[in-house]
Amino acid sequence: MSTTITPVDASGPAADPQPGPAWLRRLVRPGAAVLSGALLYLSFPPRPLWWLAPVAFALLGWTLRGRRLRAGFGLGYLAGLGFLLPLLIWTGSEVGQFPWIALSAVEALFIAAAGLGIAAVSRLPAWPVFAAAVWILAEAARARVPFGGFPWGKIAFGQADGFFLPLAAVGGTPVLGFAVALCGFGLYEVIRQVRAYRATGTVPRGPLAAAALTVLVPVTGALAALPLVDDRAEDGTATVAAVQGNVPRLGLDFNAQRRAVLDNHVARTEELAEAVARKEEPQPDFVLWPENSSDIDPYANPDAADAIDQAVKKIGVPTVIGAVVSPPTGKLRNTLIEWDPQKGPVTTYDKRHVQPFGEYIPMRSFVRIFNSNVDRVSRDFGPGDKIGVFDLAGTKVGLATCYEAAFDWAVRDTVTHGAQLITVPSNNATFGRSEMTYQQLAMSRVRAVEHSRAVVVPVTSGVSAIIAPDGRIVEQTEMFTPDVLVEKVPLRSSLTPATRMGTLPEALLVAVAAAGLGWSVLRSVRARRSRAA
Repeated sequence: MSTTITPVDASGPAADPQPGPAWLRRLVRPGAAVLSGALLYLSFPPRPLWWLAPVAFALLGWTLRGRRLRAGFGLGYLAGLGFLLPLLIWTGSEVGQFPWIALSAVEALFIAAAGLGIAAVSRLPAWPVFAAAVWILAEAARARVPFGGFPWGKIAFGQADGFFLPLAAVGGTPVLGFAVALCGFGLYEVIRQVRAYRATGTVPRGPLAAAALTVLVPVTGALAALPLVDDRAEDGTATVAAVQGNVPRLGLDFNAQRRAVLDNHVARTEELAEAVARKEEPQPDFVLWPENSSDIDPYANPDAADAIDQAVKKIGVPTVIGAVVSPPTGKLRNTLIEWDPQKGPVTTYDKRHVQPFGEYIPMRSFVRIFNSNVDRVSRDFGPGDKIGVFDLAGTKVGLATCYEAAFDWAVRDTVTHGAQLITVPSNNATFGRSEMTYQQLAMSRVRAVEHSRAVVVPVTSGVSAIIAPDGRIVEQTEMFTPDVLVEKVPLRSSLTPATRMGTLPEALLVAVAAAGLGWSVLRSVRARRSRAA
């Protein structure tokens, strides 16, 4: 008796025989797509499961490799829903399910487009490189459109505790996200090549070596980038205080008691001053209040100004106040005010990237059809146009208000304009006890490594934190607990490669993705012509 061994082509769908009924086989890849998205979600804070992200990309690679473009789009969309629906559930915590589902559904379209692109490049040599670049292309688009973009959920923001974090200092969030995706796709390719060897008995040395490199290069790169992660002081130190006053109640109506929120921050600051007088706390060089710590315009309300001035005089150092400023005409301003103990308000920074559907309502009449909560924003906020860097007692402090921390440019340009320290004053009270505050805190940790700066995050209701330039959380508060953090932080002025290069690494990765997609189209055209001939 003789046995004939038929070589197996491990390059396409036939490489993954799936036993069972036909209807069940048809569900395997859609189920795997959803699971890959769910694994991406689980890799994000507050869970320290960053290593699930490469696993998710390996599974996504298996799901998409060799698929038709239409199938790639559909499977990518399922992966996007599996990822974004649980990640963004906090967006509907107080306004109902429709905004959450609508936002997730729209943002998942970018991942669907990535799925189509990954399917297109998946038959190319070195396809994991092109596939990872396509993912970054989709993230770059999602961070810019529509309404100025929504970068929440960039893969880099799930890596604050991860092995690959030092790469943020090399090329920012695009390079960090690319490394994670490349490692995952490369992991799948290694497994695929090993399976091909087992099926055929032939060692594919070249393809296997190339696959191994797609895993080893990002790992080696992360190790090589470790010297860029440095928390030593270059320009001395500053003692900073971050005040978390807390809010009267959770939810959208927390600001119905705006005076109570202001009084809470005043009281915490005065308590700090008393603790300093008793030598229980060190004298801070400056104090940072969160966004919306005074939703009463201190320029228009003398009683609010008097309360702030009293607290600042008592602590005796410059204090940054987060206020809602209401001009007689025009749009509101989400403003940070430098309040001097002798001179009062001296410098302001207006938030440059205001949040759509939160601080202003695009297409108001249309959106109202689906959710009447839009009318809670009765007067839209307008954006500022000035880069925020305050000189606080000789320390250059870069300002990125809450939502702005998600945008690469909004943090970077404060550093290129001289910031030795970054602060991200935020207000998360409208999102209750959801994971949102931990996701945002992770962004600030990535920014700390990206720009090699300490980052101070004062939040109205938690979690406030002081982050070292190496991304470590030095001190943090509990949620919905009044507290004050006082810490000596290093001041730094050197620029990382990521800060120096700005958008260049992202542009190069987008070019790689475009080259891969162009190559794929060219191969497809040539194949059609060959068949026609």
